[in-house]
Amino acid sequence: MSASTVRGRFNWTVVVPPLALLLLVATWTNHEHWAVLVAIAIALVAAVVSSVHHAEVVALRVGEPFGSLILAVAVTVIEVGLIVMLMVSGGQGASTYARDTVFAAMMITLNGIVGISLLVGATKHHLVSFNASGTGAALATVITLAGMTLVLPSFTESGHTREFSTAQLAFAAVVSLVLYVVFVLTQTGRHRDFFVPVSSDEYGRVTGLLDLDRDDRADPPTVRETWTSVGLLLVALVSVIGLAKMLSPTIEDGVASLGLPYTVVGVMIALVVLAPETISAVRNAARDRVQNSLNLGYGSAMASIGLTIPTIAVAMIWLDGNLELGLLPMQMVLLALTVVVSVLTVGQGRAKPLQGVVHLTLLAAFIFVSMVP
Repeated sequence: MSASTVRGRFNWTVVVPPLALLLLVATWTNHEHWAVLVAIAIALVAAVVSSVHHAEVVALRVGEPFGSLILAVAVTVIEVGLIVMLMVSGGQGASTYARDTVFAAMMITLNGIVGISLLVGATKHHLVSFNASGTGAALATVITLAGMTLVLPSFTESGHTREFSTAQLAFAAVVSLVLYVVFVLTQTGRHRDFFVPVSSDEYGRVTGLLDLDRDDRADPPTVRETWTSVGLLLVALVSVIGLAKMLSPTIEDGVASLGLPYTVVGVMIALVVLAPETISAVRNAARDRVQNSLNLGYGSAMASIGLTIPTIAVAMIWLDGNLELGLLPMQMVLLALTVVVSVLTVGQGRAKPLQGVVHLTLLAAFIFVSMVP
């Protein structure tokens, strides 16, 4: 996306986030009428597209991997707030909501965002190439975080099925936060070159780093436009989460009427919440910037654990009830398959459409068994 495109689309994207937020505030206490729900759904889609635009504006100014990092962290912080809010409200599935949402986010990012990015990029450009060293480091961090926080609770001897003891939860929270912070420092510091797009030959072999100065950043947005987009990005993301929350009762009623498990609600909400990152990743892949797409996918998975678990651990100080983080056996199988396939994909440093289809197949399997366990 060029800077001229940014400016050409700037007007409507300035209007959408405040209007979506205004609709959120105006209908927060009364949104049962079908016409209001339709308006909320339309505003939700518009806010998603707008948030993607403003994230790309910021990315044009600060460059990669900072642009991907900003969007991943912004979405995750607000997602954490939504999880805590729903846990406070209690109700069915409150003890497993954090686990189900985080696991759904992981499957969507590791298989959905990565899969569709590889498929779109490789279909359009024959082969896509990326830095296997940087992407492998990100994947290793995600695998460690998932194992420490989602798998380990099912095998501890704390006396509670799939639950950490207080000391174990504190340890997992500290480790998660430390790993995430160290990775961010690595990604944005002296090893930043491992996370920027690469150039390649006709066989997909990496030949060097992409000349970003010659590319889309030749005419970057002004400082004023950048800060405006930062503010509007936050407004749009708040609107997306809030509007999705208001639609969740309708989704819950639909899920219940179809006789589907309650975990499907978390999957559907996660799909909506991660829509901005998915769209941005696909756009980058179409422009042969699949490294940016992988930064978004793995960065979002990492943030979903590295920021959520510490926050939930602190929230459990005053929240009543249990916190069940351990995955069910079926979920562990899907996670194990995802880990194996991801390692094989990343290790090559290049991908064909087949790899994208394999990841999307795993996502489809996750969604299907969530509905038909």
